Amino acid sequence: MSEEFLSPKQVAEEFPVLGTPSALAERRWRGEGPTYIKTGKGRGGRVFYRRSAIEDFLTECTVTPGRAA
Repeated sequence: MSEEFLSPKQVAEEFPVLGTPSALAERRWRGEGPTYIKTGKGRGGRVFYRRSAIEDFLTECTVTPGRAA
């Protein structure tokens, strides 16, 4: 099975809990959020997220009630 890559816009549309494309950019700038791939240096590089990285990030953020958050 091949890995699926999503643009920030696609991530925002499919996983609205992560926010808008600009919110994802803010998380990248802060060094937070899901891991991503950047195809080049500087502002010219395009950003993509692996679907599995998004799903893993959301799993890590999941809080079980009754446990410390």
